Amino acid sequence: MQRAFQATFLISIIAPVLGLFLILRRQSLMADTLSHISLAGVALGLLIGINPTLTNILVVVLVAGLLEYLRQIYRTYSEISIAILMSVGMALALVLMEFNDNGATLSINQFLFGSIVTISVLQVWVLLGLTVIIAFMYLLFRKPMYVLTFDEDTAFTAGLPTKTMSILFNVLTGVTIAVIMPIVGALLVSAIIVLPAAISLRLSKSFNGVILIGIVIALFGIVV
Repeated sequence: MQRAFQATFLISIIAPVLGLFLILRRQSLMADTLSHISLAGVALGLLIGINPTLTNILVVVLVAGLLEYLRQIYRTYSEISIAILMSVGMALALVLMEFNDNGATLSINQFLFGSIVTISVLQVWVLLGLTVIIAFMYLLFRKPMYVLTFDEDTAFTAGLPTKTMSILFNVLTGVTIAVIMPIVGALLVSAIIVLPAAISLRLSKSFNGVILIGIVIALFGIVV
């Protein structure tokens, strides 16, 4: 139970930071897309006998890069990339699950619904490392991310590596989803990332205020 509270606290710190940037970049559905695609990564890991979390991370990292590529192609209609990858991810997951006939359905359900009370020590350490990385990158790249989020063209003309920054943000979001999905479940992971930031946006006008209030809301929401 102690590990469950530790994981809850760490997820509550991560979620509003990523959620706020996803909302402001109009990519709220990206979390949902990556959580659906994560099921394909889990099914692939179970099929070939490798830790599903590792294959999951690999798949979401690849898809996060592909998302940015499609977003650049359909620049005016960026939501198309989300629709395409969500459909492909679910279809691929279903196909891979069909090949799993050795009791993998139970494991898939564990990733689909999650279980915070069965979290391992290793998962807590991975979450802690991820939290430190996200907090460090937020403090280091906060101002460039402001510019990229609110005006991508200005960021480009200012010499910022907009494409690299967008891909790194997508990858970080994908890895976060892959790590916390076995804990909270694929069905809830996008809500945990997006909802606290969405609610706190109505309660604070400052960027840091939104994140701090979002942490409290996420903590309350996960515990309850």
